[in-house]
Amino acid sequence: MGECGACGGRVEESFRFCPWCAAPQRLKLVEFFRGHPVTERDRGKALRVSRYLGGPERHVRFSVWSGEGVAEAAVSIDEEEARRLRRFLAAPGVPLRRRGSRRAAARRGA
Repeated sequence: MGECGACGGRVEESFRFCPWCAAPQRLKLVEFFRGHPVTERDRGKALRVSRYLGGPERHVRFSVWSGEGVAEAAVSIDEEEARRLRRFLAAPGVPLRRRGSRRAAARRGA
């Protein structure tokens, strides 16, 4: 059992709101992205991305939703993996280099 950050009341971990003061227990941002319209298997589907902001469980969760509004699959990644994904999406076609990688340094001529 957890504790509400707003009023200090005891709250079940699964609760989204405090039963004593109604304060939200998990802060998150949610965005939906449509599947590619040309790809038949992705038509009508969506990718839901949720970023959990508060507490020790900070993470990003991806879920694939069917055209009928049913989650078909989901996976969560930690903050480090989310940063790596951000770099990958920000620079299409540019290979990622790992910091401190000897192979990456050798390719650069270092």
